This record gives sequence, C-alpha cells and structure tokens, in this order.
Amino acid sequence: MPRTGLHTYVRRTFTAAFLAASTLATPAVAAPVQPQMAAPASRISWTACSDTEFEGMQCGTLRVPVDHAHPRAGSLTLALVRRPADDQAHRQGTLLLNNGAGGSSIEQLRLAMRIGFPSFAGAMSRNFDLVAVDPRGVGHSTPIRCSTPLKPAGVTHFPQTQAEFDTLVAHNRAFAANCLRRNGPLVAHTDLTSTARDFEAVRTGLGEKQLNWYGIHYSTLLGRTYAHLYPGRLRTMVLDTALDDTTTPTERIRREAATAEEAFDRFTAWCSASTDCALHGKDTAAEYDALVTRADRTPIPTADGSRALTGEDIRAATQDYLTLSGVTWPALAQAVVKAQAGDASDFTYEPDDTLDPVQVQVPACLDTARPVAGFDQLTRLRNDLARISPHLGGAVRSWTALTGCLGWPVPAHPVTAGTPVHGAPPALIVQSTHQALAPHSAGLAMAAQLPGSVVLSREGDDYSMFLLSQCVRDATNRYLTTRALPAPGTTCTD
Repeated sequence: MPRTGLHTYVRRTFTAAFLAASTLATPAVAAPVQPQMAAPASRISWTACSDTEFEGMQCGTLRVPVDHAHPRAGSLTLALVRRPADDQAHRQGTLLLNNGAGGSSIEQLRLAMRIGFPSFAGAMSRNFDLVAVDPRGVGHSTPIRCSTPLKPAGVTHFPQTQAEFDTLVAHNRAFAANCLRRNGPLVAHTDLTSTARDFEAVRTGLGEKQLNWYGIHYSTLLGRTYAHLYPGRLRTMVLDTALDDTTTPTERIRREAATAEEAFDRFTAWCSASTDCALHGKDTAAEYDALVTRADRTPIPTADGSRALTGEDIRAATQDYLTLSGVTWPALAQAVVKAQAGDASDFTYEPDDTLDPVQVQVPACLDTARPVAGFDQLTRLRNDLARISPHLGGAVRSWTALTGCLGWPVPAHPVTAGTPVHGAPPALIVQSTHQALAPHSAGLAMAAQLPGSVVLSREGDDYSMFLLSQCVRDATNRYLTTRALPAPGTTCTD
C-alpha cells in the first residue's frame, strides 16, 4: 500500500477501533491479592488465547510479590499476551509493549491488531516476539478497583475558597480510604520502582538475557527506571512521547499546561481551515469558552441523565481529545457541538478506552512529590496556570494528579531523576514537535539521562507515532534490528 494510502488507512481504522473499543473489549477478571507463605516463582503460565482477536497468540499469567521488599507477604497476578515472531528462524528476541499508569498494554495490542498491525509493522512483528504486559494494578493484571468516585458532584479540583479546598482534601482522604479497604497493600505499591521490579520478573520468566523495550508516555519513565535498577538487561529502548520528571512537580504542571494550550490553539486553527471540523466557519475558541462559561453557570446534562457537567469537567476532558489530530480533533469539535445542543455525554469518557482514571490516579500519588500543602499555595499555582492556559485553565493530567493527591494518606516515594543511567542502551526517543501531553523538550531531557540516545522528532501533534508515520516505522525497525540510531536532529515530516 502506498505511504499516503497507509497513512489514511491507519487513521480511519484507528478511529473505528477507538469507537469499537468500549463494546468489544472484554477484560478478564484478575485474581485478588492473596497471602502466601513462600515467595512466588518467576514462572509464566502460558495457554493458547481463547480471544478471537488474539488468535495464534499465547496468554499468560505470572505471580509477583505485592511488596518486593517482603516477597512472602502477598502476591498479585500479572497478565501477558505474547505474539510469536513471524520469522522464528531470524527471531531477535522479545519486545515488551507497555503503556502503564492506568493504560492496558493488552488492550493497546488489541487496538493495534484491529487496524492490521502485522501487515505494516515490518521487522517489529517479523523479528520479535511481541509481549504486552498489563502493569500491576491495571487492566487484566490484578486491578485496583475503588467504589468511591474520583471527583463527585460538589468537589472541584480548582477550589476558589478555603472551604472548597477542605472539601477536596476530605474527599481525597475518603477516596483513598475506600481504595485501601478494597485493595489492601497494593495501593501503596503501584509506584514506578515496584512496577519496574515486576518487569525483571517477566524477563526471568521469559528466559531472556536481555529485553527490548517499547514504551509510550508514562512507560518512558518506567523504562528508564527499569534500566537504572537492572543495568545491562535491555538491548534496545524505543520511547514514544517521553515525559520529563527532572523538573519540580509545579514546573512540570506549568510546562504541560503550556503544551496543552498550544495544542488547543492548533486545534482551533485546524477548525478554521478544515471543513472536517464541526465548528468550521465559527470562532472555535470563542465557542468553546462560551460553552465552558455556560456549563459553569448551569451544568449541562448527559443523555442518560446520570450526571451534569460543569465547565471544569469539560476542560478536564479536553486534553486527551487533543492527542491524535486525525482521530480525536474531529471528535472534540463534535463533542462541543453536541454539548451546545444540551448533551455533554461526549465529555464524560476517556477517548483512549484502554485507560482507567482510577488506575491513573493511584500511581500518580506515589510517583510525584507533594509540592502543595495548603490553599494559598494552590491558589498561586492556579493563577499561574490561568495566565499560561487561558482556554484550558491548566486542566491537565499533572494538575489532576496533584489536586487528587491532596490529603492522600500514603506517602509519595518518587524515583530520583536527572542523572545519567549507566548500563542503559542508547535509546530511540520519538517526540512530536507539538503534543498535548508532553513538550518536545521532554524528549531531550530523557535523552540526556540515557547516554548516546537520539531524539527523532516528528512534525505534528500525535503520539503512538509508529502507527502513523512510515518514517518513524523505518527508523524504529532499523534501530530494533541493528541498534543503529538516526542522525541527531532528524525530523520525520510524513
């Protein structure tokens, strides 16, 4: 298929896959945390997958300790799906696919299979066993489930008064208490370090001397953490949309807010130029701002009447609508038009159906230091974000993580970042020039920690760039098979 034809095909089928995910995905029920007297063996139990979308693949489970420092205190189950390399005679090892922070790698693999991934993946699926692992607390692995809502009506992540701040903190404490009651010690052990130790158990269970790593977003931090803990155990690292945790948490929020605001501005410019935008011919930014103001004054109901959305709710849902220009930008415009007509349903769910918001929030409270202790500090930061991000108001993932962790009873224990990681392979870091989740500079910050690494830029607004860019696919497959990196400063423009 010609490059332009494949590009269009991927975008169209990727859209269809996203729309179908909520009805076709059938997550397995993972085993609860169980006490046991002996440390679990690093042995993967494999069976033929019964899921028709994983035909010819193997589904596996692996028991690992909840607390790696006390391996006999209890265990949990990791879920894996393995797709054998097409060319076993020239097999070059195992490539781990993982998303992390609330994202199911197994469901990501499902979406990839729906768009015909092996037909265009090249050496990635030809030369490597692909193994998708759902991290601890996520998806098909032993999941974290909490019955108290993350943010019920009457709770705001942008408190304007001390009373609203106190209500937020009290709710966070109640939410955490509910999670602890339902999930036990797992809640305190979904941090980067614990998760990285699980992947060493996966490596041992697979019988591989070295692994190849493909990580997106949060999993770029996970891969770096694994490389630091287990030097020499990675052969290659492909990091898509790297995050930067070398700055202070508040600076990270400011940068993410600025990046998301830029993405919103690019979305509105696209609406002005493209008839594919449901708001084409209108002042998109003004339409959006008016909708937010209206919803803050009178919350807009959903079609099923289950809830009504405030302007804050709409802003909080917007960032993830900006991550894939060919897929979610048209959906965002349609969501605005639909909400203007009185139905805010499209702002109530995550466009990426492989994410669970609770399973995103809990690790965030462990992996990020708590830089804000009181209402006055939060107000100063909120005012900064209002200046930086006039349309979205700073309603980005890292702000939600910060405010959702206020009052959290389990202490944070973030990893130390910023120094060179010895024993890590030079990595291929693929970073969009414009992305709502991470600035381009985050790729450079990650490269500085992994000596010899190269940032391959891709002109555009997307993540999951292997699916969308032939240039990225070519560079990735060349690196995976030969470990040759592109020249520094290379930019893909397709």
